[in-house]
Amino acid sequence: MGAIRLVPLPGSRDSDLQRLADLLGEVFHRRVAIAKAWSRVDFAFDPGRDQYSSRAILAALLQRQDAESERVLAVTGVDLFMPVLTFVFGEAQLDGCAAVVSTCRLAPDFYGLPPDPERLQERLEKEAIHELGHTYGLLHCPDDLCVMRSSTYVEELDSKDVGFCVECMARFGAVR
Repeated sequence: MGAIRLVPLPGSRDSDLQRLADLLGEVFHRRVAIAKAWSRVDFAFDPGRDQYSSRAILAALLQRQDAESERVLAVTGVDLFMPVLTFVFGEAQLDGCAAVVSTCRLAPDFYGLPPDPERLQERLEKEAIHELGHTYGLLHCPDDLCVMRSSTYVEELDSKDVGFCVECMARFGAVR
């Protein structure tokens, strides 16, 4: 069984990453290694949108993929977008090996609320599991509590569980 490589990008915090690595190891039954941080992602910046392309970051992750890792998850604090959406919390290759998540719009203070590090961490964990789930072939789930349910707003992230529903767990078990 391969490992999951967690790649810190600009705006990620070491304290968030170690806790995330521990949880991902438990959920996916894989060793999780935190890689050396990337200092820049300016190659993904779109000045017209004042955001960063999640697709460009995924492409860069794939170019730097190592043979020892079966999956790679980048964590950043920059605001991500896809061309057809105003923003995304994250993006993954379906049945692929790369995913990226951003804490930018997961942070309560982004919405003018007081900072809440615990809520931010919970949101990061759910989004990371969700995006990695896609890399293992899991699609969006209709179960309101399943971590694989699609989330367009942070309130939807808050209302779902950190784990897979029975059906998604069975699908994940069949592919791992």
